[in-house]
Amino acid sequence: MDTLKFHGAGDGVSPKMVPQRILYTGARMPGVGLGSFGSDRCSGEEIAAAVKDAILLGYRHIDCAAVYGNEALIGGALREAMDSGIRREELFITSKVWNNMHGAGDVLRSCEKSLKDLGLGYLDLYLVHWPFPNYHAPGVGADSRDPHAVPYRHEDYMSTWQQMESLVKSGLVRHIGASNMTVRKLSLLLRDAEIKPAANEMELHPHFQQPELFKYCVDNEIVPIGFCPLGSPNRPERDRTESDTVDLEDPVIIKIAQEHHIHPAAVCIKWAVQRGQVPIPFSVRRTNYLSNLRCTAETPLTDDEMTAIEGIDRNCRLIKGQVFLWEGAKDWTDLWDAGGETAPIKYGGKTE
Repeated sequence: MDTLKFHGAGDGVSPKMVPQRILYTGARMPGVGLGSFGSDRCSGEEIAAAVKDAILLGYRHIDCAAVYGNEALIGGALREAMDSGIRREELFITSKVWNNMHGAGDVLRSCEKSLKDLGLGYLDLYLVHWPFPNYHAPGVGADSRDPHAVPYRHEDYMSTWQQMESLVKSGLVRHIGASNMTVRKLSLLLRDAEIKPAANEMELHPHFQQPELFKYCVDNEIVPIGFCPLGSPNRPERDRTESDTVDLEDPVIIKIAQEHHIHPAAVCIKWAVQRGQVPIPFSVRRTNYLSNLRCTAETPLTDDEMTAIEGIDRNCRLIKGQVFLWEGAKDWTDLWDAGGETAPIKYGGKTE
């Protein structure tokens, strides 16, 4: 494997060895990224230091968001990394507009603040973080509710999306995308968008493979970006339920890890990359984030191993989104169109 030494940072991975995804525009997205959501258990300074070190070790894809509250610190890390010789054009930086900034003019203000905090002239990808304008305060429990929360309203989402399109036209953003969507919501977006989404960020791990949504994205040239690629063992308490399963303890994952002499986490990352999604694991521990990058450039899983992992899907959603529920909602499944084709989606005063 091609390794590099970066300013005493130890053995890194050449970015040339990391798989790439081609967006529908022809642009390239590194096939694995570093997530930056960890503010519930890590300081912004720790996350920024990990971002800087990860870039020096070979990462080129960093997934950020305004709501994580650490973009200004990450901006300092990006500047230091670029001062060391990394060119801006080598990096792929994502950010997201938060739910309380969907209103007229707010998307532009949100984007401009992220750009200022990150110290960048443009973003490679900007996502609508959730398809609802529903708010929750930092650190709240699963029972917290926004009294002004509303169900998905397609006309409102399209108003937000048109602001996203304006960012592309003005050059502030190279690509726009969605996050936490469903097939039904994406199909409406594709029907009505002038600029279609380049990516959809979604929960993806061996116990939650979302085959229908994954296939829909691939068939429509929307790159699936997978959060919680390891089953998010350190997710916030509000996102834990008794029925949750643990990917890293699955016998199939463990057996494959033993045969390859690697950690079960590396199996999950290999599977994700070979399947065609872009995993964005988070860690502030060098051994972890270096391993997550390195495993993408080492011995791949076999076809039989990929098939075995395909067989352990348990449809176990970990990030259920309870805090975004509105008055009258049955439960968290209403966020995900669990009612099927007959469940109404509001659109222009009528339902779809």
